[in-house]
Amino acid sequence: MKRHFFVSLLASIAGWLFLCAFLVLGTAFFVIVYYTQQLPDYKQLAKYEPIITTRFYASDGQLLAEYASEKRIFVPVTSIPKLVINAFLSAEDKNFYKHNGIDYAGIVRAVLSNIKNRGSGKRLVGASTITQQVAKNFFLSSEMSFSRKIKEALLARRIEQTFDKDHILELYMNEIYLGRRSYGVASAGLMYFDKSLDELTLAEAAFLAALPKGPNNYDPDKKYKAAFDRRNYVLDRMYENGYATAEEVEKAKKEPINAVHRELNDTVKNADYYNEEIRRFIEQKYGENILKQGGLSVRTSLDPKLQNIAVDVLEKGLFEYDKRHGYRGVADHIDDMENWQKKLSEHQMPEYFPASWNKAVVLEISEDAATIGLTDGSQGLILLDTIKWARKWMENQRVSDEEVDEITDVMNVGDIIYVSERKKTDEGILYSLQQYPEVNGAVIALDPHTGRILAMAGGISYAKSQFNRAVQAYRQPGSSFKPFVYLTALDSGFTPSTLILDAPMVVDQGPGLEKWKPKNYTNIFYGPSTLRTGIEKSRNLMTVRLAQTVGIEKTVEYAKKFGISDNLMPVLAMSLGSGETTLLKLTLAYGMLVNGGKKITANLIDRIQDRTGKTIYKHDNRPCPNCQGEDATSAEVPQIEDTREQIQDPISAYQMVNIMTGVVERGTGKIAQTVKRTLAGKSGTSNDSFDTWFIGFSPDLVVGVFVGFDNPQTLGPHDTGSVVAAPIFRDFMLAALKDKPDIPFRLPEGVRMVRVDAKTGKPAKVGTKDAIWEAFRKETNVNEQTPVIGQDVIMTPEEEPDLGGLY
Repeated sequence: MKRHFFVSLLASIAGWLFLCAFLVLGTAFFVIVYYTQQLPDYKQLAKYEPIITTRFYASDGQLLAEYASEKRIFVPVTSIPKLVINAFLSAEDKNFYKHNGIDYAGIVRAVLSNIKNRGSGKRLVGASTITQQVAKNFFLSSEMSFSRKIKEALLARRIEQTFDKDHILELYMNEIYLGRRSYGVASAGLMYFDKSLDELTLAEAAFLAALPKGPNNYDPDKKYKAAFDRRNYVLDRMYENGYATAEEVEKAKKEPINAVHRELNDTVKNADYYNEEIRRFIEQKYGENILKQGGLSVRTSLDPKLQNIAVDVLEKGLFEYDKRHGYRGVADHIDDMENWQKKLSEHQMPEYFPASWNKAVVLEISEDAATIGLTDGSQGLILLDTIKWARKWMENQRVSDEEVDEITDVMNVGDIIYVSERKKTDEGILYSLQQYPEVNGAVIALDPHTGRILAMAGGISYAKSQFNRAVQAYRQPGSSFKPFVYLTALDSGFTPSTLILDAPMVVDQGPGLEKWKPKNYTNIFYGPSTLRTGIEKSRNLMTVRLAQTVGIEKTVEYAKKFGISDNLMPVLAMSLGSGETTLLKLTLAYGMLVNGGKKITANLIDRIQDRTGKTIYKHDNRPCPNCQGEDATSAEVPQIEDTREQIQDPISAYQMVNIMTGVVERGTGKIAQTVKRTLAGKSGTSNDSFDTWFIGFSPDLVVGVFVGFDNPQTLGPHDTGSVVAAPIFRDFMLAALKDKPDIPFRLPEGVRMVRVDAKTGKPAKVGTKDAIWEAFRKETNVNEQTPVIGQDVIMTPEEEPDLGGLY
């Protein structure tokens, strides 16, 4: 009876166990089938194309900028050092090469550890393998749920069955997020230590391997101790797994975590305007996704040295202009000086101000100095002698006639001002009073033979204004347009020695309209003068007479041909630069004069390569059949055809270049003589000095300068292009051509150089004073007497707008 009872009991238990097992297996089968149907297509991992950072490089290979939604550098697993791999395996999955996607032993250890640590406050230990993390990172969300864990485990098994371990590890090492916007180990190595993977130390590799658990929790800037302890934990695991010796680990544990911020280093500074133009071009051509995810390598034409020069000289020129026009007043005032330090700290200084500037409050004034206080409580002095420039600013950029004789002429106790440290003395720290310019401008430098833009400063501060005045600002070029008026005359049979009447003229604009009376800047009339003189001295009356004689329609066509403007009105005022253009367009047009009349287009980018290294864009598309020779060392230098369109007679182009050398030697650009190199150029000033220009060049470098207010207004009664813009050009060339040989402008065939009298244009005699070398066509009879242009011209009514005289 008893035996029968036990047999029945065992049978019942077995039945129940069988039923439970059936239910469990059935449920598991149902769950697997159910979730398997919801799994994404994991086979796409075979064609893994990660989001990769697009990088802009300067012409010398220096990094300019990076664009990415995820900062990542893809590195094949075969190129990742064993040290780095071992660090991550120790930290994340030591049995990676042994399990089949799920580490069951690891799960048991994690469960036991969590039971043991229950109630201790310690973080729960996970058991996800690297394969499971790949499944989650690529296909699943980060939600904490059984549903996600089941899918993760199923995907991990499928991935393991489809791909080998090295491919899975490669996916993981390049996809994992490691903080500071870096994805993948290569990007993290640069972001945290500014090192490539093969340069990392044991301690640094261990730190990177510590990050996957929670990059924000182990950021050494915010939670150094946690980061330090986690790094050392990984080092202990590396020792236990046989990847490092005890001595190596102990040494590495003592090392501090010397993390850096690479985004602040290793890039060419001061190229924001340049970078933005490239970004805009790529986004328009390829789309935002390709820009931020496609991993493009963009080699630009920017020359870092010239770029720094452009930014520096523009800032210097604008600050000098600003100081010449007086002090616009203090920033603010504190009425009650009690607790002045707190009140000063509450004053907001614009973020775009130079980092060397400080805000300060005037504490005390003596006969020859002001004592100032800074936000940190320190004090300093501003001497009277250093603020003599700070005469009162007046409307229309004029300056008060009253000199600064006392400190109180400029500031009083309680005034908040901006200062920069000048020097330390026994009496204390001396400071300089500062004022940020309201005027703005641009500088652009390019290669006249290729159109490659070598430098671009689109304003005094990109942080203040992203508007690029080099390419976006359409302004009146004034006399800097005149060379193209005179070029039409040279192409029409005139010579540099042709005499043109410089005398008053009136243009009848038609019934009911005021008569237009162009004038010279000096309001003086000089009589018959050579065509050359009209450019050198920037004579308005000569220019208008010449444009009328040749035909203003022809000048308009030349403006189109050289890309200056496509919509100039065919009226005489256009000959004085009353139409609008950009600094880039005008500088490029000058480049086509320097290069002998060859058509060039502006270019910021030399080439673009995709993520595989394939060139998908290049500026120079000339065929080069011998450039891909098998033995490049013994091959002859390839002869590449010049495919540039000849849009201008090279002889007249050279004549104009030669004439513009006189602008530097004797005319409105004399300030550039200090460069002591062969230079040419032309200044320009619009009506009432709203816009000032200087476009100048050497045989292989063209530089354009523009200065003006964003909201057009006068720069001052005497502030012309030769006063405001030309000094910036001079400073640029002084730095750019330093230590470079002086070379002459290239002389084309068909030109004959003749010594002539600079005033009359006639061949010079022995002992002629002020004789110069003039360029003539070989067939020109230089002794022929020609009539004075404009001597017998009868003015006829024209529909001429009253645009005033520009100079």
